[in-house]
Amino acid sequence: MGQGPRSFHKAGRRFPSGGKRGRGAKGSERPPPGRRRPPDGSSEPALDAHPHLSTEALGYFRQALSALKESPETGEERELMVHNVLKEVEAQALALATNRTGSEIMQELLGFSPLKPLCRVWATLRSNFRFVACHRCGVHVLQSALLQLPRLLGSPAEKEEEDVEEEEDGEDGKDGPVETLEELVLGLASEVCDDFLFYCGDTHGSFVVRTLLQVLGGTLLESERARHQGSQSPEVQRAPAREGRPTDFEVPETFLNRLQDLSSCFLKDIAVFITDKISSFCLQVALQILHRKLPQFCAQLCSAVIGYLSSRNPSADGSPLLLFLRDQTSSRLLEQVLLVLEPLRLKSLFEDHFQGQLQTLAAHPIANFPLQRFLDAVTTPELLSPVFEELSPALEAVLAQGHPGVVIALVGACRRVGAHQARVLQLLLEAFHCAEPSSRQAACVPLFATLTAYEVYYGLVEEEGAVPTEHQVEMAMAKALGEVTVLGSLLLQHLLHFSSPGIILRSLGALTGPQLLTLAQSPAGSHVLDAVLTSPSVMRKQRRRVLKTLKGQYVALACSRHGSRVLDAIWSGAALGARKEIAAELGERNQELIRDPFGHHVARNVALTTFLKRREAWEQQQGAVAKRRRALNSILED
Repeated sequence: MGQGPRSFHKAGRRFPSGGKRGRGAKGSERPPPGRRRPPDGSSEPALDAHPHLSTEALGYFRQALSALKESPETGEERELMVHNVLKEVEAQALALATNRTGSEIMQELLGFSPLKPLCRVWATLRSNFRFVACHRCGVHVLQSALLQLPRLLGSPAEKEEEDVEEEEDGEDGKDGPVETLEELVLGLASEVCDDFLFYCGDTHGSFVVRTLLQVLGGTLLESERARHQGSQSPEVQRAPAREGRPTDFEVPETFLNRLQDLSSCFLKDIAVFITDKISSFCLQVALQILHRKLPQFCAQLCSAVIGYLSSRNPSADGSPLLLFLRDQTSSRLLEQVLLVLEPLRLKSLFEDHFQGQLQTLAAHPIANFPLQRFLDAVTTPELLSPVFEELSPALEAVLAQGHPGVVIALVGACRRVGAHQARVLQLLLEAFHCAEPSSRQAACVPLFATLTAYEVYYGLVEEEGAVPTEHQVEMAMAKALGEVTVLGSLLLQHLLHFSSPGIILRSLGALTGPQLLTLAQSPAGSHVLDAVLTSPSVMRKQRRRVLKTLKGQYVALACSRHGSRVLDAIWSGAALGARKEIAAELGERNQELIRDPFGHHVARNVALTTFLKRREAWEQQQGAVAKRRRALNSILED
């Protein structure tokens, strides 16, 4: 077998796990057009121009929030408390929203708000909308208010509450009728539409635009909700592009009409939204929402983006679009465009711009990311075949360059389309130097999981051009499993869903009990065992052959955060005989399980106390569970 390029052996110990895209591209912080000054020529309000929130008021709101959290979820006393607290919020809304601690408290209080109090608070902030939307604290209050819409729109309970409060408003009558939630959202959208470039280009205002787009479209994106909560690392923020599951909710027809108006605003200044870093985020969100709710408008925006980029720098070698795949800002926008393009348009894009350039793109530190999204979007054999033929010869080189995401995306496309599976597996075995001699194939799971070549993983020194040595089983069994990477785990999950995963299953079966335990206890590796349990390509006998290695490791599994989840999944699919074996092994160390924070959940799930004290009752209970499961499976199969 040809060994192929070996530079990664000389440079380091393993295939690089994947480069991180840089964040500080030169020129990326320039202010976008339309952002420098409000249209009336006045300067924006200074930060000390907003009302001051006293220490006493802040203490009151903090105590009120704590009391609401501790009070029962229903009851007249709670309703009265919510009503009183939100009256105070309304009175000091601007001061509260623009105070760092006050803003955080206000966001949580809005989560308790019924319909009318929320509308009153919103109406209070509306006169200072520009200031609040572009304030580093106030913007999150506006986002929180918008994110209450799925809860409040069309709720029968809120309709009743609205009618009651309208009667009360009629009695007070001092402030006039409060606008409906729909009217307030449409008013906010009109204001944004009137100065669209300003809000999209402002660091804080763009968050309001992105949340507004989701609300108007009746779709909340998981990535945007997590970003609002501030809980994502830069690496994780890219993942939802592949796997995020949006949440849909019903919205009035007027919302979709206003969404169309906003999509037209993007078309008027498409160059700004392509080239400006902050504004580009708004267009990326718009593409995701329009793809789900107004696909014809999504197609228009995609055509505008591709048309603009394709017309730049026509004298450059190859397609001008390729230049923008290497740019920090426009490449991220193109990633989203690739994910929402229709299959025929995607094929045309490949033929017109990408064909013949895939290996170059895969090697580039930035362009490899939009290439991954392109591979994620491939759904037809007609498109996969030319892509595979062009890219597959460079798999080892791409891994050595530190871009394994490209390889995983190509393998994922083969899984999704159901083509080229045997060939890509053979190429992977060759890239990791475990194809020949065939005995080395038994080691492919540790190599794939850790993204490490065979000689490096086992610490072998082989001269250039030397004949590869046979796999040493004793050496492999004595070595502890290396650290499982996230991308290595994804690679194995894809391979286990191939139509013929026999090589992977035999390699899993060759692992020792401690090695398979390490895999199950790993945050990333535990998902490999999930794939063994759920893949339709894995037969029951093959599954049992892999899982029997865990016999003697059940207690260690049960006392692990990730291992306990794997054991629960094994238990759910186990027959009565297998359940007896698991329960018997766990029962020998019952007290240890009960004291463990994860083990005691497993003990309860297994009904271990009943197993130890009333075996017949336990067997009857488990037999009934198995019978119900068989009946359910037969219904699902029919």
